[in-house]
Amino acid sequence: MLAASSCDQKSGTPDWAAPGAQTDAPEPAEAASLEVEADIETPDASEAVTVSSETVSPTGLRFITYNVENWLTMDRYVDRKALKGAPKPESEKQAVVAILSRHAPDVIGLCEIGEASDLAEIQEDLKAAGLNLPHSHYTGGSDPTRHLGLLSRFPITSTAKPAETEYKLAGQTFAINRGILDATIEARGKSYRFLGVHLKSKRDSEQGDQEAIRLNEARLLRRHVNSILKTNADARLVVYGDLNDTRATPAIKTVTGNYNDPTYLTAIPAKDSRHDAWTHHWALHDLYSRIDFIMVTRALRKDVNFPAAKIIDDAEWDKASDHRAVLAVFQ
Repeated sequence: MLAASSCDQKSGTPDWAAPGAQTDAPEPAEAASLEVEADIETPDASEAVTVSSETVSPTGLRFITYNVENWLTMDRYVDRKALKGAPKPESEKQAVVAILSRHAPDVIGLCEIGEASDLAEIQEDLKAAGLNLPHSHYTGGSDPTRHLGLLSRFPITSTAKPAETEYKLAGQTFAINRGILDATIEARGKSYRFLGVHLKSKRDSEQGDQEAIRLNEARLLRRHVNSILKTNADARLVVYGDLNDTRATPAIKTVTGNYNDPTYLTAIPAKDSRHDAWTHHWALHDLYSRIDFIMVTRALRKDVNFPAAKIIDDAEWDKASDHRAVLAVFQ
């Protein structure tokens, strides 16, 4: 069966803010599972990133989370034609690379990557565009098609797997679809532990109720966060990805936790150049919503440059993906 892309009917940035785009404001003082993993490293780890449009800061860290919409081989519709076993169109790939290289991230968390070779292709394309991110990590869950990837300018010092990857629903056992990416990076004398996810979409599933699946996956993520913080209460965690739900929903509340709890995760507020906060356009229903997040633990929140965070709305965003990238800057 052909999978129709949700970006076939994309339009430009709307003039209204999307519902569900609530964000945390910084505190006043701050103003049976299939799991595949691979680490890919290339030489020139110390090579500087060179971009003409934006200066790379010699301190801190720039991080982007981005669902690049099916950077993989699949049956798809392109220019109103059904194609079997086709890669992401070259024009869409070029748009993704242009956006990422223009904003000069030190680390990128990617959703909807196909094989490890697809992640390596993005890495090489970015290098050719002047953004060298020589370190990478690739992982997945029970979904054999879509995976998670992380690219970094700095060395990945360790990776880990969550202790729990399965849940029960309606008497059956299921594995988390896209897994949980867990990679630690040392950058300019500071440690960052990145936890990436791509929770169940709002599309119907043969497994069961899509909302119940997403909530159970969110619980697995929260348990992994809690296990890390139980061992190290000062862990500098960056929890990110396409959570496929908005702030007021049970899934997102499960991930963030209770505000007064020391394990609470702050969702970094971000808006685009027009002060809109949506990150995804679902063309089928013409819905704009904020479903992509970057969250941090209390230990890391003091290093967040809140005014620098933004949703990237470059002109080619809708050619690149049905999502818009989110940028966070750490001091």
